[in-house]
Amino acid sequence: MENFLQEMAREKPVRFTAQQLYSFTSNYSTRLGSGGFGAVYKGRFPNGERIAVKVLKWSVDKRAEEQFMAEVGTIGRTYHVNLVRLYGFCHDQYMSALVYEYMENGSLDKYLFSETQTIEWEKLHEIAIGTARGLAYLHEECQQRIIHYDIKPGNILLDENFFPRVGDFGLAKLCNRDNTHVTLTGYRGTPGYSAPEFLLKNHPITHKCDVYSFGMVLFEIIGRRKNASVGSTDSLDWFPKHVWEEYEKGELGAVTLACGIEEKDKEKAERMSKVALWCVQDSPEGRPPMSAVVKMLEGGGEIVPPPKPFQYLFSVGMTALNPLETSDGSSYTTSEESQSRWYKETTPIMAKYEIQMASSA
Repeated sequence: MENFLQEMAREKPVRFTAQQLYSFTSNYSTRLGSGGFGAVYKGRFPNGERIAVKVLKWSVDKRAEEQFMAEVGTIGRTYHVNLVRLYGFCHDQYMSALVYEYMENGSLDKYLFSETQTIEWEKLHEIAIGTARGLAYLHEECQQRIIHYDIKPGNILLDENFFPRVGDFGLAKLCNRDNTHVTLTGYRGTPGYSAPEFLLKNHPITHKCDVYSFGMVLFEIIGRRKNASVGSTDSLDWFPKHVWEEYEKGELGAVTLACGIEEKDKEKAERMSKVALWCVQDSPEGRPPMSAVVKMLEGGGEIVPPPKPFQYLFSVGMTALNPLETSDGSSYTTSEESQSRWYKETTPIMAKYEIQMASSA
């Protein structure tokens, strides 16, 4: 009976005391990482199970309160093999913390963007499918739909067997399924992965923004590099654009082989590339639901040729994008003559916009 009651307790987040967390973490002796939100420490439950404790900077950053409620209110309501498990939390006048299952191999970005740590292609393919399954659960199977808003390799965590789990629900939001869109007060996500509707005014914000972000992650899995080459002299060296251009020419296989993918994995890589092109369509309505993405990645049927994405960037004379302030104070739209400048300045603009929204909040 005692074992049964303990199992039942694990079905929902447990409220721990600060004293318990000090004990679990041996007085926070092993730090796993840190960021603007606070720090993460390694710990163990009395039964020996390893945990990760995220201690939030409550007094320093008031957004920590919003992050705390978002994580407990979303991931704390769910359980899926491809979502990081939230065991519990601590909240009192002195501290706020979140207690997660420990993920042995950290985050996916550590392996995609490193020359010393790599993962074989077959495992990367499994990680992509597992991540898609987790998102499909959030969007289509939960009692209330959960929108993550910050899908990127850094938020895809890997256990000791490199099994993927989506983590970091600090920006997530619950919404009723009958709502066609979500009202937000500002930009959410990470520049480079966020959907264009966060800057375009002619599309609502829906769960399809996660689909776009997932497509950008697929491009990085295929290329095993960041989509934009850091330090490149070519401002148009953007991998998703290169994939589309080669797809148009019927040379998608050459792209995958150039990325170091072996001939035996070429078909899966080409399929993943086509799925990525579908996921990053400009219009949210043009992107497939995550359940369809899972089936396509698994090899279910032929993939319909995707329409041209990135029209909001490539189209000559496109006026749907409102002029944005650039780093030098001027403004521009996505006309042909400003395409090069767009690629050069998109990331700092998005970062600047994100900082401005955070400051105004």
